[in-house]
Amino acid sequence: MEITDEKIFKVALITTLIGLIGMIIFAGNIEPKNVTVEDIDRGMIDEEVAITGVIENVKQSSSGKSYFLTLFDGTGRITIMVFESTMVEFKESGVDIKSFENKKVKIIGTVTEFKSQMGIILPNSNSIQIEK
Repeated sequence: MEITDEKIFKVALITTLIGLIGMIIFAGNIEPKNVTVEDIDRGMIDEEVAITGVIENVKQSSSGKSYFLTLFDGTGRITIMVFESTMVEFKESGVDIKSFENKKVKIIGTVTEFKSQMGIILPNSNSIQIEK
């Protein structure tokens, strides 16, 4: 059997189509990894994670445009950073960020490092939900 450019092209095309179909099928099933504060380390920077805990403190930044939430999950504390663009979303939907204080929440966000401390960036206002 002779290998021709046409056969290579057909194999590449079929492989690509199978890969795309697989991505479409499984894309809806991809969820962030559930973690605890003690699990978070520098190796997870830029990873999207889900974490559940109690918001102990809500503090406004010195500029007044961002907020820092302290989340405690029983294994430790971590800072959740809520930047100005996300605060605009909260205001547009009529949600006061301070209403999350002393509530158990589930957060989906991106792990980051800020001032040598691990933290989580809240990407949008839908990424925090009060747990029952």
